[in-house]
Amino acid sequence: MTFEEIGIENKYIRAIEELGFKNPMPVQEKVIPHLINNDSTDIIALAQTGTGKTAAFGLPLIQKTNTTVKHVQHLILCPTRELCLQISDDLNSYAKYDNDIKITAVFGGASIERQISIIKKGVHIISATPGRLLDLIKRGVVKISKIKTVVLDEADEMLNMGFRDELEAILSETPADKNTLLFSATMPNEVRKMASRFMNNPVEFTIGKKNVGAENVNHVSYMVHARDRYFALKRIVDFYPGVYGIVFCRTRKETQEVAEWLIQDGYNADSLHGDLSQPQRDKVMASFRIKHLKLLVATDVAARGLDVESLTHIINYNLPDDLEVYTHRSGRTGRAGRSGTSIVIANLKEKYKLQLIEKQINKKFENKTVPLGRDICEKQLFHLVDKMEKVEVDNEKIDSFLPAIMQKLEWMEREELIKKFVSIEFNRFLEYYKKTPDLNVPESQKKRGEQKSSRGRRDNAEFTRFFINLGNMDNLKPVDVIGMINDYTNNRDISIGEIDIRKNFSFFEADKSFTEAIMKGFKDKAFKKRSINLEVAEAKKHDEISDFGRNKKRSNFKKESAKPKEKRKRREKRY
Repeated sequence: MTFEEIGIENKYIRAIEELGFKNPMPVQEKVIPHLINNDSTDIIALAQTGTGKTAAFGLPLIQKTNTTVKHVQHLILCPTRELCLQISDDLNSYAKYDNDIKITAVFGGASIERQISIIKKGVHIISATPGRLLDLIKRGVVKISKIKTVVLDEADEMLNMGFRDELEAILSETPADKNTLLFSATMPNEVRKMASRFMNNPVEFTIGKKNVGAENVNHVSYMVHARDRYFALKRIVDFYPGVYGIVFCRTRKETQEVAEWLIQDGYNADSLHGDLSQPQRDKVMASFRIKHLKLLVATDVAARGLDVESLTHIINYNLPDDLEVYTHRSGRTGRAGRSGTSIVIANLKEKYKLQLIEKQINKKFENKTVPLGRDICEKQLFHLVDKMEKVEVDNEKIDSFLPAIMQKLEWMEREELIKKFVSIEFNRFLEYYKKTPDLNVPESQKKRGEQKSSRGRRDNAEFTRFFINLGNMDNLKPVDVIGMINDYTNNRDISIGEIDIRKNFSFFEADKSFTEAIMKGFKDKAFKKRSINLEVAEAKKHDEISDFGRNKKRSNFKKESAKPKEKRKRREKRY
């Protein structure tokens, strides 16, 4: 299928072909004809980042714009400044041969006066972040009473970043007969609720499976001790000489530290996090986009909506608490038909999280061993030789120097000459990795860890079992339990065992040495406005099949204390 066959006009086809697009991608094949031929249908399109969503909604919007009027006709809302600018730049590229159409981006952190000046001259399409757009609407600069189309791009990320109020305020001011197009990588309940409130019988397109990883991404895990995480990161980066990627960390502090360590160790790296000013952020991103930086160390919030082409690797220095975020991280590589690799540096305590992610993305991790020094040196050596073999020689400029060079080196044999040139770059790897240890967790230790974990679940030797008054009725998920333990104790290294979620309540296991910290952390907390009641439960018996309180109201668990002592003891043995 061609762009002409799905309804795109020649002047836009000419522009996108110059950008390297020959045929439409799957999301474009489905969405573009529908938008061009149906003026009044709302659309939900579920597709991973990097699958061509911008062109899927951008080309029809440009083509349907009436350039004889100057007011705003189409509005695109997205989570971050970077994505906002990227969309605006892409749309302007598509409209390269249509000089009458006016497209601009509005976002926070830039001069609002300049944005106001551009809008007052007449703009047809605005790409905007919700906060700045709402500001311009309140000032009366942007009038959305005649809007024809609203696009919510990366809707799940906008809600994750806390833009719910701004989105609702903007959408409530738009005309009822507009088109609403929602594009998202995942479809959590919050996005579904917003769609049901502001969209009218939307047609839903799903490219691939919902909430799964991109097809072109390989998922790899390396198992190390927590103390060796940074050293493993260095070895992985050295093992992939052509790496161009993002290293994801959990916190701003960790992001800054890892970036500083990498810089001190000679890597082309820098950090991106919320403590940076906008000019600092712009400088870092400019260097990264032109590949002066090979590694960008970032937090999830700072990287929201970040759209950089041709990333080879995503490296999870730490896994996110909300494991759905892993889908967003990994989707930043393997874009536009390219292949990519998503790497997780994990420790034994995180094996359960890896299993949850595998279920979520419907793919298995390839468990690899951290490269040894010899493996890295070999990889770097052949990378260097390959570069030398393919380097272009400017004979005109170098020929005049050759006689002096030949005279200087004529005493060397060919083999020795090659060795010396290779060693100029290669020696530092040989020296560094000469006596470095094996960072891999021994298989025997992995098995012992599994046996300990299993034994702990049976006889409580390693784990404490907890009862919590939340379950499926509260939409509780294992990731929620893990997140609460991490957040309420302010400790992300607590080993977590089995999580058993039932209808009205749940059980979970955690390292018994943190029992007091967990009990204290959960005190007076709430989950989705429901007060949490956490109690230590009796260790689970291996043959337990009962479901305490299956047909009881949630409040009955507390009422047990009012029953006679003997009956209470009998009931306590059941959980």
